[in-house]
Amino acid sequence: MLLIQDLQANKEDILARLAKRGVDFTELVNQAIELDNKRRYTQVELDSVLASSNKISKEIGQLFAQKKIQEANAKKAETGELKAKSNTLGEDLKSIESELYEVLFQIPNVPSEAVPAGKSEADNKIVLEHGEKPNLTQTLPHWELCEKYNLIDFELGVKITGAGFPVYRGKGARLQRALINWFLDKGRDAGFEEIQPPILVNEASGIGTGQLPDKEGQMYHMQVDNLYAIPTGEVPITNIYRQVILKEDQLPVKNCGHSPCFRREAGSYGKDVRGLNRLHQFDKVEIVQIAHPDKSYDLLEEMSSYVQRLLQELGLQYRVLLLCGGDTGFASAMTYDMEVWSAAQEMWLEVSSVSNFETFQANRLKLRYKNSEGKNVFAHTLNGSALALPRIMASIMENFQTPEGIVVPEVLRPYCRFDIID
Repeated sequence: MLLIQDLQANKEDILARLAKRGVDFTELVNQAIELDNKRRYTQVELDSVLASSNKISKEIGQLFAQKKIQEANAKKAETGELKAKSNTLGEDLKSIESELYEVLFQIPNVPSEAVPAGKSEADNKIVLEHGEKPNLTQTLPHWELCEKYNLIDFELGVKITGAGFPVYRGKGARLQRALINWFLDKGRDAGFEEIQPPILVNEASGIGTGQLPDKEGQMYHMQVDNLYAIPTGEVPITNIYRQVILKEDQLPVKNCGHSPCFRREAGSYGKDVRGLNRLHQFDKVEIVQIAHPDKSYDLLEEMSSYVQRLLQELGLQYRVLLLCGGDTGFASAMTYDMEVWSAAQEMWLEVSSVSNFETFQANRLKLRYKNSEGKNVFAHTLNGSALALPRIMASIMENFQTPEGIVVPEVLRPYCRFDIID
């Protein structure tokens, strides 16, 4: 959530940067500022009434002490009127604040100055490409390879649950587990503390990281208990620090964690969602950082480089995109996407997003640190996929296929305990 004081002080600059998203937010921003002005006026009026009431209460005590009963009772009637007025103003203030928050919840994060303007993925900027396209003697898509080698059963998942809930089995399950363990070990070696988070979160957690109220239609909701299945490990891990005040020397805080992720993906259809390309349940290892505002963009570059090293060690060709304003997530100020080339499908598959949210999440979370002057300051939050499993699995199967079988990347062999899937 944007800071209302920033909207008040930097309205024109914020509107200009929000315009990079391809949407005009002028009406919402003006509405938020008007409500904040109304809130401030009501607060001043309430404070004045309360001050008058306190002053008269003291006078009443003095009058009773002086045996001036009639004058004291007259003053008591006056305090009754002030109390009624303060109660009305207090209710008005709560209503205005509630309306203000509802408006602020509808305004996305302000894109960084480095983010290009644009409305869709067609306007994203290619930052770099790494590696060469594999020269294959066969190019079976991963869903055919899964059937051939009995790695993942999509139809069985439909039987048990529904489309988008595959069943991993045999060497497919072992390859997935190998990737998870390798990603976690690499995170630990890079200084990230491993977290095993809950996979259900409450409404406050969803609001804290920006999934609610923006994406409730994409989340699985357990209405009886009002809990949500997590769409990403970012949600529970970042919420560890909700309403926490850190010490400045604790920054950056670095966490990583594996979790299943659940997304309804309503309206998804077509060839690009076949097989592992888009699922309702999938596994992911997430990295999260709580950062000093002066260092968060350096850390964003470090996190991008970290994910790229994972892809390099797996031997996968990839490219890095800087997302334009219209393709940047609601809560993000700047995002890099990493895409891996699928030789069989002849398309790029997104396998990671690394984002800096600046203070957007921290404001919702009330996540702060105490600076050298003893003031509580909002921290910056960052997160990234390191990595999402389905499309990495698909890329490994497709890009390393041979007539003899699927060759396992060397770094995974100690975890898999096999070199080839045949």
